Amino acid sequence: MKKVYLDNAATTPIHPEVITAMMNVLQDDFGNPSSTHSFGRSAKTLLESSRKSIAKLLNAQASEIIFTSSATEATNWILTSAVKDLGIKRIITTKIEHHATLHTVEHLAKEFGIQVEYITILSNGNIDYHDLASKLHSDVPTLVSLIHVNNEIGTILDIKRVSELCKYAKALFHCDTVQSIGKTNLDVQELGVDFLVASAHKFHGPKGVGFAFIKKNSMLQPMIFGGEQEKGMRAGTEAVHQVVGMAKALELACANLENDINYISDLKEYCISEMKKVFPEVKINGENTFYNLLNIQLPLSEEKTSMLLFTLDMKGIAVSRGSACQSGSIKPSHVLAEFLSPEETKKPSLRISFSHFNTKEDIDLLIEALKTA
Repeated sequence: MKKVYLDNAATTPIHPEVITAMMNVLQDDFGNPSSTHSFGRSAKTLLESSRKSIAKLLNAQASEIIFTSSATEATNWILTSAVKDLGIKRIITTKIEHHATLHTVEHLAKEFGIQVEYITILSNGNIDYHDLASKLHSDVPTLVSLIHVNNEIGTILDIKRVSELCKYAKALFHCDTVQSIGKTNLDVQELGVDFLVASAHKFHGPKGVGFAFIKKNSMLQPMIFGGEQEKGMRAGTEAVHQVVGMAKALELACANLENDINYISDLKEYCISEMKKVFPEVKINGENTFYNLLNIQLPLSEEKTSMLLFTLDMKGIAVSRGSACQSGSIKPSHVLAEFLSPEETKKPSLRISFSHFNTKEDIDLLIEALKTA
């Protein structure tokens, strides 16, 4: 039985060249980058070369890139320091964010008493920009935290538009680019964000490493103490092999971006057209969604919802109902619940997410499996 992996929004297979780069570091450059001897200096050179590589791809300064264990850590740090150290009294976000943002905001509201306001989500899954603009008319020190590409439905935020609204209102802007970085061009100078977060395993890099873009002179304070690593912003010996792997993965993703976009877009369109042949009443959740992510509502009975993923898994097909971080939950997706009717959220919805490693045969096997689900 051929196994088919169509859950690339959860994580991606590591690119073979990334594995090679990481193995070289593990074998030859095991020094602590904070050590002053030759072993340490060699590791430090790799670390800073990786930082410069990532910064260049984002049109940022190397000093604005801070390595973390994940985008979740980076988001926790940025939002917490903004409240504790920068005087933020209000956070504007949505109820369809990743839980790394939602749960952090909820905690900050409980611990520090900050105001939290949620932007209206339209019936197509996109945010109401007019509602955001009206909420920004306030003298309360504010931070806006929004996801670029929604991890469940793939709706796309107009980052530049939000940045301009925030700049006009003198609000800070934190953007979760976990699903988009390495899959589209991101120029932080052009976009105007204050903070941006990413995780390597979403663009064919290793798990356990990510980074934050922290705009120069943002005045954030550390969340982890104990050393002067990462310019004093994050203590703890850096995992050099992970960082090198992340930089290599992003370099490869950006180098092959145009070809990958065309190839994966074609796969998505093929999936939609073939799905409609078998399930004419299939509905796509969200409009104008990102090219590698498809969330569909299937015209199957409600009782099949809970067993659908299990049935597909038994046939070697890996897809999901939503965020992998919530995979143990039996509740309807918090994202879908925000803009679908209660009746619709009870129907089987699947998140299918593609990469350049997928083929049309993979899609054929998925649809064949769904026929008998």
